[in-house]
Amino acid sequence: MTIRTILVDDEKLAIQGLQLRLEPFEDIEIIETCQNGREAIRAIKTLKPDLVFLDIQMPGFDGFSVVQGVMEIDPPLFVFVTAFQEHAIRAFEANAVNYLMKPVDEDKLADTIERVRQRLAEKKSTEEAEKLMSVLSEVAPEAAEELASEDTEAAGRYEKLINIKDRGQIFRVEVGTIEHIEAAGDYMCIYTGDNSLILRETMKDLERRLDPRKFQRVHRSTIVNLDQVRQVKPHTNGECFLVLDSGAEVKVSRSYRDVVARFVH
Repeated sequence: MTIRTILVDDEKLAIQGLQLRLEPFEDIEIIETCQNGREAIRAIKTLKPDLVFLDIQMPGFDGFSVVQGVMEIDPPLFVFVTAFQEHAIRAFEANAVNYLMKPVDEDKLADTIERVRQRLAEKKSTEEAEKLMSVLSEVAPEAAEELASEDTEAAGRYEKLINIKDRGQIFRVEVGTIEHIEAAGDYMCIYTGDNSLILRETMKDLERRLDPRKFQRVHRSTIVNLDQVRQVKPHTNGECFLVLDSGAEVKVSRSYRDVVARFVH
């Protein structure tokens, strides 16, 4: 699959440098380059690319204005490329695939392209499923209703309440109140904002009981309730912290950072 790509930067040398770094990726096809926000908005609406590498600080329309300017169409994936670290939080809020610092590191670029491939594959799968349901609704409405019913049953198989025996008592915890979970060997520390409980269970077994649409692993030993996330704070080495409703902060390791883009929008 070819990834049709537009590069946007007000510095020609920056565009040329990014073009060179993207050459090893055979599925990246650069279909246009733009030197300001107005050109970018026009090109995106006309060419409908899959991916846009977007500088943030440009005269006139900055990178965030470009994103806002194409929201009425089905927008492409965006990767922000900038020299300014302070824009990281807004980049994630704009649902960017990633945020790259200039000069672009080759390893981080490779990681970003892989994320783009995954996001595009997920989008294609979703679109194909929606088309299938649409066709089924017309030619076989009973089959479509049966599939929809199966999806509802799948969502209902996850735990709504978890019984936790701790300190000689049994606590019935509503899953929705859980903020995050931390592993400590074969024990799980369950945090609910105003309380913490110890559950004897492995992380793998506990993950099977939780709805993955709400609970995601953000570190080798940490699961977070995505509904409880209120802020993303960038950190060093490509890591960041999630600020939860209670004010607690949870570290997101580099290997799980792509999870952030799924829920800060």
